[in-house]
Amino acid sequence: MAEARFDVLTIGNAIVDVIAPIDPGFLEREGLSEGIMHLVDAERSAYLYERMPAEKRQISGGSSANTAAGVASLGGKASFVGKVADDELGDVFADDLKRIGVHYGVSRLSDGPATARSMILLSSDGERTMNTYLGACHQLTTADIKEDEIGGATVTYMEGFLWDPTEAKKAFVMAAHYAHKHERAASFTLSDPFCVNRYRDEFLDLIRSKTMDIVFGNVEELKSLYQTDLHGAVQAIAKDAELAAITMGADGAMVVHEGEIITVPAYAVKEVVDVTGAGDLFASGFLLAIARERDFRTALQAGCLAASEVISHIGARPVADLRALAAEKSIAI
Repeated sequence: MAEARFDVLTIGNAIVDVIAPIDPGFLEREGLSEGIMHLVDAERSAYLYERMPAEKRQISGGSSANTAAGVASLGGKASFVGKVADDELGDVFADDLKRIGVHYGVSRLSDGPATARSMILLSSDGERTMNTYLGACHQLTTADIKEDEIGGATVTYMEGFLWDPTEAKKAFVMAAHYAHKHERAASFTLSDPFCVNRYRDEFLDLIRSKTMDIVFGNVEELKSLYQTDLHGAVQAIAKDAELAAITMGADGAMVVHEGEIITVPAYAVKEVVDVTGAGDLFASGFLLAIARERDFRTALQAGCLAASEVISHIGARPVADLRALAAEKSIAI
């Protein structure tokens, strides 16, 4: 097999995050459920934007793009595939990826919806409530999936949110096909309990058919997938998945592989400021370690370390040098 051009290639929704802290009554006044990702249209997006506090921050985001950013910060070779428009926010997104060293070669949408944005409302305990206008990112198609890029990545990673638009779903399956054609690994994240509820049978088929080699999820997503308690869900995914990586918040994370369960504790943080991106950054560390053929315990530690960094500040991408942080903690990736 040829040497990989990328350690990890991620595919997902290209979104610019607009982040602001909120007062305790904001969510109730606007009829929003805390901790949930709400899909909104352009009008609702503009409405919420106007009502957010003045101290907003605009940061490039999107689940899989955050994962690519984490891989780059850890010293890995990362690529991202996702659609933005040829507009101001599209410029912000593309420039941010270039600045942090993530390859991004997808053509920009010149005629159609605007670049996607997510209004992220931060509660005082760090919990985030997202209101996402998907815009241009829903225009991802099979034309954006390049066999040479997928075949040149040791691991391809995709987000479950891609399962919403029909054309992106086709792109998702095509990417997995190209990965396996070139003897590379394909992986995906369950993304969100509500996403799992929408596509439970299809997600289970992706896992059971071995279209996906590695599945990522948190406890709530896993329980939603199997509609049972955590113990039952772990037993079920042990039978279905070749490899599963499950995050457990403050309790750390676990790997389920060939009937074996490995767990590691979370890294302590002084203060949980913003949990946005915790799962995305966990995937960064785990995937890079797997791409470099490290053992599962090391992969879990790398994931938990990356997640601990991102929850210690506002924003879903690392601000510290994760490679240096891993070296400091003697995590050999």
